[in-house]
Amino acid sequence: MRIATWNVNSIKQRLDHLATFVKSADPDVVCLQELKCMDEAFPRTEVEALGYNVVTHGQKTYNGVAILSKRPLEDVRKGLPGDETDEQARYLEGIVPMAGGVVRVASIYLPNGNPIGTPKFDYKLSWMDRLNAHARHLLALEEPLVLCGDYNVIPEPEDAANPEAWANDALFQPASRRKFRELLNLGLSDALRACSDQAGLYSFWDYQAGAFQRNNGIRIDHLLLSPQAQDKLASASIRKEVRGWDKPSDHVPVMVDLEIA
Repeated sequence: MRIATWNVNSIKQRLDHLATFVKSADPDVVCLQELKCMDEAFPRTEVEALGYNVVTHGQKTYNGVAILSKRPLEDVRKGLPGDETDEQARYLEGIVPMAGGVVRVASIYLPNGNPIGTPKFDYKLSWMDRLNAHARHLLALEEPLVLCGDYNVIPEPEDAANPEAWANDALFQPASRRKFRELLNLGLSDALRACSDQAGLYSFWDYQAGAFQRNNGIRIDHLLLSPQAQDKLASASIRKEVRGWDKPSDHVPVMVDLEIA
């Protein structure tokens, strides 16, 4: 079973890229972030023609997440529990039924949090607290679980080409990184780091100053696995070449292969 996560930075602008990617990588599930459109504006017909069932949780102009699955999704949840007043479309979850059981997946677009010292950073931290609480509940189900998405967190210095440049950014604040570690400490594992400790592995490159050409990137797109999913982990990879396509997203797909039929 192949699961991919990708912040497309506008599904309408990246639809051709999505089609090219899924035709080449053939993922069973694709979790998308930053759709930047309402549910009714999502190009459902075109994506279904690629062989996927589609569930979206959209928002006009900002945010928005989707799960594309070759198998129909069950037990769909839109929105992260813990704050009924939160209207930002940043969390979507569902179960993928497989021959050997089920796999629960979530598409996550964690708040950026900048600038530090403002309500935006407070929102980021409180959202992470809610995610940690929900993850604790999901882990108690003892299912294969994959929490996919743009976490807007650089976990460690080696996950940035130039860590010092991010010292005053919400993505690399001690508080953000600590809450990410708390999530891992629940029993989740970082799929990519479970497979490789190689330096220079990034999933985001800024559009400015030739960042991609100089590989001045950061790793902020993660797939976190429950113990039941990690037991099935075969490989994890970053599709860096996608960033070199014409008019790309500033993020690239990250993928995991699980030995689940």
